[in-house]
Amino acid sequence: MRPGPRSSQLLALWLGLSIGAVAWDPLIPVWAAAGLGLLGLAGIDAWALWRQTPPRAARSIPHSLPLGAWREVRVRVTNESESRILVDVFDHYPEPAEVRHLPQTARIGARGWAEIRYRFRPRERGERAFGPVQLRVYSPLHIWRRNRLCGDRDTVRIYPNFAAVAKYALLATDHRLSQIGVRKRRRRGEGLEFHQLREYRPGDSLRQVDWKATSRHLKLISREYQAERDQQVVFLIDCGRRMMARDEQLSHFDHSLNSMLLLAYVALRQGDAVGLMAFGGAQRYLPPHKGVGMVTTLLNQLYDLQPTTRSPDYVRAATEIVQRLRKRSLIVIVTNLRDEDGAEILGALDLLRRHHLVLLASLRERVIGTVLARPVLKFDDALRLAATHYYLLARRKVHDAIVESGALSLDVEPGELPIQLVNRYLDIKLSGQL
Repeated sequence: MRPGPRSSQLLALWLGLSIGAVAWDPLIPVWAAAGLGLLGLAGIDAWALWRQTPPRAARSIPHSLPLGAWREVRVRVTNESESRILVDVFDHYPEPAEVRHLPQTARIGARGWAEIRYRFRPRERGERAFGPVQLRVYSPLHIWRRNRLCGDRDTVRIYPNFAAVAKYALLATDHRLSQIGVRKRRRRGEGLEFHQLREYRPGDSLRQVDWKATSRHLKLISREYQAERDQQVVFLIDCGRRMMARDEQLSHFDHSLNSMLLLAYVALRQGDAVGLMAFGGAQRYLPPHKGVGMVTTLLNQLYDLQPTTRSPDYVRAATEIVQRLRKRSLIVIVTNLRDEDGAEILGALDLLRRHHLVLLASLRERVIGTVLARPVLKFDDALRLAATHYYLLARRKVHDAIVESGALSLDVEPGELPIQLVNRYLDIKLSGQL
């Protein structure tokens, strides 16, 4: 138990009365009586708080949360006593995280309850635990307050952000994928096969119109084609030290996992099988499987995967994946290249391309664009700008060599990676390269 807010007010009044008693002796008995009265009042108030039935608290939160997304947490506080109480509520959430609307104060009637809500955004994946809820209960006269820990510990899993997958699924249902940058091209090529007949839609080419079906139904009927199914997409995820770099709240590694999750969902919906292998310190392998339920399997495999301080060994990863995969697949490598990686990455790509189609996606730091956009006002600014251009030139040479070797290449900022990967995958499917 500790003094409450009203105790300092009463003490200030009593001290003010003591100043008057010093100046005028007849006030001394009044001052002494007031002191005894305050002491008795504080004792009664403390006894009432001590005898009070403690409140209970229960937390309501999903057992799985997406990284970097705001979610609502509810805490229900129940008053077990026969009198109204005033209580401050604070929840012991797992770090690192951001919260809003904590702590909160609630007035709860006798045998009543109150529910507080606050916003929680985790900043690191893995298994995390919420501690007991901390309640600061005030005495009836607010002279005292008492801390209590209530409720149970709740364990949650922080997964890669699957909000992009949910948004993609929603927009795909309404044929509005262009709103998030996904290009839906209508083109016939080697990689397309007949899917079904349907009513003509604005934008369909005349080559899609089935004139025999049109004459039978007396309305325009189009042929719908789909990309070839039953192919394989396998992700090679770099868990090395460079992936620990951060852009805003998320690391490059978290951006790569979020992008991989979205592309995996798109590929699974296209009828392809999806697998993954982690390299660069953390070793993890999941063979390709089909079905949208594979998204849940990927989440459970990735939620506790973290980058390490080791350097990635591209050749070793390529050798291992070639030994594991017999069927020709699209290998998607997500990493952060430097010019010094040129010789090693080209050797790994040469090994992979003998059996598979390879797409290498390299993450580029956002600070590079910031430096290029910054005005040159001083000599140091000019040096920084020149060094950045030199770095980009060396990086571009590596990517040009990758393209010349026959592999596909992406060099994008982390925030652009999800949509860029999806668009490149759809282009590959439509062109029949796989």
